Amino acid sequence: MKFLTLIFSLLVSTAVFAKNPRELTPKVIYGQDDRLDVFESNDNLMKEIALSTAAQVMNRNLLNTAKDGVFSLKSETLSESGMCKSERFANQPTAGNCSGFLVAGDKLVTAGHCINSDFECSEHYWVFDFANKDSEQKDFTFSKDQVYRCTKIIERKKDSSTQADYAVLKLERVVVGRAPLKFRTEGKTADDAVFTVIGHPTGLPTKITAAADMRNNSNPTYFVTNADTYGGNSGSAVVDSRTGIVEGILVRGDTDYSRTDEGCLGSVYRPQTGGRGEDVTRITIINDLKK
Repeated sequence: MKFLTLIFSLLVSTAVFAKNPRELTPKVIYGQDDRLDVFESNDNLMKEIALSTAAQVMNRNLLNTAKDGVFSLKSETLSESGMCKSERFANQPTAGNCSGFLVAGDKLVTAGHCINSDFECSEHYWVFDFANKDSEQKDFTFSKDQVYRCTKIIERKKDSSTQADYAVLKLERVVVGRAPLKFRTEGKTADDAVFTVIGHPTGLPTKITAAADMRNNSNPTYFVTNADTYGGNSGSAVVDSRTGIVEGILVRGDTDYSRTDEGCLGSVYRPQTGGRGEDVTRITIINDLKK
């Protein structure tokens, strides 16, 4: 999922990620594809955690034309964005640029490369409950209690030397109807940890992606997993599957898509232990969360 500033492979930059290339970084499938829509998951803890995760959506893609507090989503589907029609979730919308999660009443954490300035902050909504209720859902509407503007960057780091990559954002008001997530505040993630990632791969509605293993736990700034993730998952909560505690923020990884013989873009698959892995910024390095 190399950073999009390295270009999410020239193939994709002209397809789905044309909507905001800077914010989407590629990732990949390891072994079998473990992504599930929220309604498909049997893990009640992860479904509860998913309520406190959000998609970053550009203002122009969320419409409140009736001025009645109800927002409607404007988005291409995955296949309309250039992906193969045989791709999983091909008919679902791809409105999200990045993912994030709630850590306090009006604070949200995401990847640092997802937002570079307070101006960019103001150009996006953070939308909760962007998730399919069933396999047939086509349209998405949201109430004002599900949609929040970003007002400023509280803390941000995107450091090429340490590879730290995170941002803490202040939302316009306290989020209602969902609890901030619990996160690690000290110590190191276990070497034998198993992870679940919750976010918006390729900007799709929320996916719960379980069965990710620790690959490398040696770096003080980040660890490496084999989570099945894509561009759009940047900023996703990486949760210990056993405890429900957030251990980090998904930020980098292998290449997502490649051109097929049919001329469309298809997912890249790696062996379960192959590829470069997916990098996760440790949540314990965020200064604002130590207060």
